[in-house]
Amino acid sequence: MATRQTTGTRAKDSDRNDTCQILDSALSEGQLSMAEHGERVKAATTATTLGDLQALVADLQTNNAPVQLPTLRKPRKMPAMRNGWGLRVAMAAVLVVFGIAVGWGLYGNTPSPLNFTSDPGAKSDGVTPVVLTPPRQLHSLGGLTGLFEQMKKRFGDTTGYRLVIYPDYASLTRPDPTEERRELNYTYRGGWDDPSTSSKTSDVAADLGKFDMKAVVGVLRGAPETLGINPADVTNTYLSIDPADDPTDPTALSIDIYVSNDYGSGSIELAADGSEKAIRYPDS
Repeated sequence: MATRQTTGTRAKDSDRNDTCQILDSALSEGQLSMAEHGERVKAATTATTLGDLQALVADLQTNNAPVQLPTLRKPRKMPAMRNGWGLRVAMAAVLVVFGIAVGWGLYGNTPSPLNFTSDPGAKSDGVTPVVLTPPRQLHSLGGLTGLFEQMKKRFGDTTGYRLVIYPDYASLTRPDPTEERRELNYTYRGGWDDPSTSSKTSDVAADLGKFDMKAVVGVLRGAPETLGINPADVTNTYLSIDPADDPTDPTALSIDIYVSNDYGSGSIELAADGSEKAIRYPDS
């Protein structure tokens, strides 16, 4: 039986990403200013519990949001267990004996699991170390290239409804191949986790890797100065890649760079070749 979630339940990265998507939707609908949006996104990325995330969207109209946060119940105080110490001690003893028995069964070289003549952990097991080196610094040419290589490796292509790239993690929305009315949401942190599902919010999927990465990285690195924000004051930066709303070219992409600090936030909209389409300066 699944555990019911409460306001004190620890938040996962997928919960934080869902909250950011709800905030993005609220910004596009005019419910939040750029400054409020930047402040709440910053808070969402560092939130500890589901209650913290719920508080960030509690005053918003979220019926049209691309995702919904789970309904939470208030934490219930559990009754104290009788003889709690005795029970815990008994369980610990059972686990210790079980662990000794398993170790002896696997590596034992004596007639008793408590009588080792040599350290079983010192035996050569022939296992070769495997070092994983996935991209971590995603706001770079190598990081972006590596991220899309990871997409191809996991999904076989780089198609999707939306890809949001933060400095060290990313959020991807793709079509659900088993249900056309739903979409799949993945989080990347050195690898793509298992997806969560939500109702489909777009009918247009595109090749999200079909853009000039070098040109976009150049604009990304100069975005604070372009928007009049001191680079030392930047608190959050992310890149959003979506199919463009262009009836003349259904495969075109729209790329948005968002930069925020403690006083406001702004964005730059680019075409796939890196040319600017719009610059939205921070609220004064």
